[in-house]
Amino acid sequence: MTNPASFRDQTNWSNGFYELAIEVGSTEDARIQAVLSALWSAADVQGCFGQSDREPQEQDPVPCTVASLTEHGHLYGQVRLPTGRPAVCGCVAVRGGDESSDWLDFYVPVGALDNAGIEYWDGRPFFRSAVMDDWLAAIGTETFKRASFSLGVMGFMVSGCTDASTLAGRLPEERGIGYLLPRGGVVHYGAANT
Repeated sequence: MTNPASFRDQTNWSNGFYELAIEVGSTEDARIQAVLSALWSAADVQGCFGQSDREPQEQDPVPCTVASLTEHGHLYGQVRLPTGRPAVCGCVAVRGGDESSDWLDFYVPVGALDNAGIEYWDGRPFFRSAVMDDWLAAIGTETFKRASFSLGVMGFMVSGCTDASTLAGRLPEERGIGYLLPRGGVVHYGAANT
């Protein structure tokens, strides 16, 4: 049986990412670091590594920092899915430059979700799971309590599909993805409904 928590099993890293993409609301390293630290803790990620092709016990851990993200491109670990199965996970920063906000994307690759037996509706041209959306929304909500952000979106490869300024404080009525929209110091979850 395939182990969804195995780094070396490259099927775990295949078929794109199911993610919680967070628009940080800043391009400052300190803000990104605050969200990264809060996110890693909220998801209860085990380990922090710079390579996805070697098992955790075969490599030295790296600090869970923006500097490590910059050096390695991604940070990797293992997380317990809502079904209780451990799986590989990762995080990447999408830096916007001086004029826009940066994004921090926490993800579980679809290959690992497949190997863990996470069910999703096959009639769509992409992976979507209400169980994963609710789990990622809970992680995002806990992250927001420790380090505020401008917007969170959940789904298959969703980073940058919209932004807080476009939404202008309102959730879309029809939602093909999940949203975490902060208003008045509280984050509101709008589940996918189409």
